[in-house]
Amino acid sequence: MAMDETITPAERVRIGLSGWGDHDDIYEKGTKAGEKLGMYGNVFPIVEMDNSFYATPSPERMEKWTAQTPDSFGFVVKAYQGMTGHARGKSPYPDSRTMFQAFRESAEVLRQAGKLSAVLFQYPPWFDCERKHVDILRRTREWMDGFPLALEFRHQSWFAGEMREKTLAFMKEEGWIHTVCDEPQAGEGSVPLVLEATREDVSLVRLHGRNEAGWHSSGQPNWREVRYLYRYSDEELEEWKEHIGKLLEKTRECWVIFNNNSGGDAADNAIQLMDKLGMKTPEKPPGQLSLFGEGEL
Repeated sequence: MAMDETITPAERVRIGLSGWGDHDDIYEKGTKAGEKLGMYGNVFPIVEMDNSFYATPSPERMEKWTAQTPDSFGFVVKAYQGMTGHARGKSPYPDSRTMFQAFRESAEVLRQAGKLSAVLFQYPPWFDCERKHVDILRRTREWMDGFPLALEFRHQSWFAGEMREKTLAFMKEEGWIHTVCDEPQAGEGSVPLVLEATREDVSLVRLHGRNEAGWHSSGQPNWREVRYLYRYSDEELEEWKEHIGKLLEKTRECWVIFNNNSGGDAADNAIQLMDKLGMKTPEKPPGQLSLFGEGEL
């Protein structure tokens, strides 16, 4: 793939976090919830909007968030849980098509503002590789026509044996952005690291940590506290620096989202990786001494 040699690898990488509300280390003490996104946008150029998984934001709320962020800022919007088969109980929508339409109207606000990086469809561990699920993916792509879509699996059958190449070919054919995952290798409910791009413009990377014991904790009351409890070591981040370089040989941009925040490690790790890639790193906010401390970078 021909690339502009005047553009450095660091200029082709965008690093951010999952959500903007829980990363206390990047905010001044006493920062109000409504002020955090604006401050986040001064630290990272991209964010994964995870609250959209639990309820589709109103277009008005999307307009508010758009106004709080820089012109060059990007949102990876996580698809509403009813659209990926996660939801339980009574749906707030009369049918699936209405649900998708409501989400389209919400995401359209960001798209019109040039701030929609992608809509992320992360499917559950029971969404395995079989014909009915391939049909669901085709229907989803049809119903979300016109929007950039990223696809993440949580069942290893999609990449087992000969299915690996077939799955990647399917994503290329349908125009899905491949979500490269770093996660514990904990049985069929996790996927291996697949350093492949399915589009020439961009790949998405989600770093979930490698906490194998906590990965299958969704049935426990404290699952949010343990599933993504992990801090990447310096050696592991060096490894990811190399991985990103390989992805950039196949795609123009790489977006990296740190999701290892059960223990508040995501922001520190993101800044460390930015430093390793030669990217400009932000100064620590007043009153915060733990972030970017000596020996951190």
